[in-house]
Parts: sequence; structure tokens; C-alpha cells
Amino acid sequence: MQSLYGAIANYKLNYMEKNKSKGLGDTVAKITKATGIKKVVDTVAKKLKKDCGCDERQDTLNRLFPYNN
Repeated sequence: MQSLYGAIANYKLNYMEKNKSKGLGDTVAKITKATGIKKVVDTVAKKLKKDCGCDERQDTLNRLFPYNN
């Protein structure tokens, strides 16, 4: 059973490391996804046939406000 717990712990650590925010843009993206705002924005952008600009905004915020990981 110990190896199962070890495997789960390793998975969690790898997941957390892989999904670590590089800057403010990543944090904002995670919050908007968790709250459902991202889904609404994507739906509206698709209906209007326009890009929401989320990726560019995320990159810009990451460059302007990076985290020292």
C-alpha cells in the first residue's frame, strides 16, 4: 500500500510543478477558468466570430508581472 501512496504523492508533485503559474497572467487564467468566466467569454467570442484576446493578455501579464519561481 505504501507504493500506492508514494505514486499518488509523486503524481501530485509533478502536476503542481507542471501547472505552476509563471506570472499574473497564468493566475488570472486559472481563476477565470475555475469561476466559469472563461467559458462565457469563449462562447460569446465564438458567436461574434472574434478572438477574445485571452492568450495575448495572459502572455502580456506574465511578461509584465512575472513570479520568481
